[in-house]
Amino acid sequence: MRVKCVLCDEIGQLQDDIPLAKKLRNHPINTYMCDRCNERITEFTNMRVNSGKFKFYRSSHSAEDKF
Repeated sequence: MRVKCVLCDEIGQLQDDIPLAKKLRNHPINTYMCDRCNERITEFTNMRVNSGKFKFYRSSHSAEDKF
C-alpha cells in the first residue's frame, strides 16, 4: 500500500497485512506520518512537557491513569 506523510509529503510503502494499513484503508480520515516526522514531533512534545510551561489536560478515563 502506498502512503504519503501528511507533514513532509514523503511517499512510502506499507505492507498490506499490517494493522496500520488496514486502519488507513477502512477509515480514510486517519492520516499517515512517516517515522522521521513521528520521532521529531514526539521529541518536541516531550521537550514542551518537560519545560513545565505545558499544561497537559487529561480526561477522567481510566486508561489515562497509566500516565
